Amino acid sequence: MRIGSWTLPHPVFVAPMAGVTDRPYRRLCKALGAAYAVSEMAASNPALWNSVKTARRLDHTGESEPVAVQITGSDPDMMADAARYNIEKGAHIIDINMGCPVKKVCNVASGSALLRDEGLVARILRSVVQACRPYEVPVTLKTRTGWDRASRNAVRIGRIAQDAGIAMLTLHGRTRCDLYKGEAEYDTIREVKSSLDIPVVANGDIDSPEKARQVLEYTGADAVMIGRAAQGRPWIFREISHYLATGTRLAPPTWGELKHCLLDHLEDHYQFYGEYTGVRTARKHIGWYIEGLPHAAQLRQQINSSETTTDQVNALQTWFEQFSTNETIEIHAIAA
Repeated sequence: MRIGSWTLPHPVFVAPMAGVTDRPYRRLCKALGAAYAVSEMAASNPALWNSVKTARRLDHTGESEPVAVQITGSDPDMMADAARYNIEKGAHIIDINMGCPVKKVCNVASGSALLRDEGLVARILRSVVQACRPYEVPVTLKTRTGWDRASRNAVRIGRIAQDAGIAMLTLHGRTRCDLYKGEAEYDTIREVKSSLDIPVVANGDIDSPEKARQVLEYTGADAVMIGRAAQGRPWIFREISHYLATGTRLAPPTWGELKHCLLDHLEDHYQFYGEYTGVRTARKHIGWYIEGLPHAAQLRQQINSSETTTDQVNALQTWFEQFSTNETIEIHAIAA
């Protein structure tokens, strides 16, 4: 699997997710087997570049290569400037967001709203590719199958992207209006893959090693991208890559492994965000890790009422004491 000059060890990637795939989370997923991770989307508007939120999203300290940064916007020149700015900040790959379905993004004609204007799509893609060419930085695109089911245009968008010089296309198998409901359209991903020569990555509803292999075989895609199924379950990347390589499943993680993974994640998270923001943004991650596990509701209440990182860690330490370190966890209990 190649993106420009970058060779990736296997075809299992982390999806960019706003509010989730920050630097600590990307580092963790890569350590647990993800071959590639893309940052949260960064605004192309230069007025926002010096904000605390954007500065965090552009902090790649200690992240393994290649560093991929996703940018979003609707102005071709501004998107080109944003690409150059991020390259200067250390990006090795620029990813363009034309798939985000949330209202605040679509309302400013960004994300998946762009799918309603194929001419603008072409102008943005050409502008960003041309801006990145002198740096020899490849540009990729993440998109959806269309604005709604009556106007699916993923094949046309794919051809526009390929003609513009896009190095890889990631396709979430839903329209914008589908949001995250229903089942992913693997038929559409298959059609897009058969129409293009560039690598195509399948995204949507891939939540197990078996599902990953089925999707790869059915669609002919070059890789899979995992999003929601990795929330609270970052070891899914090693599980899938191992299964694709050997046809066998890895053993489920033990309680000891879960404890080590969660507490290491929190340490990096707290250092990245600081005490006040760290304790609050950690709540959702902890909730995902413990969902479906014994006494999770009571623990979640403690975590969400904690005002310090120390209180959160102490609550988790006490909770883990009831489990045997070497005992494996039933994987279905934490897959939700």
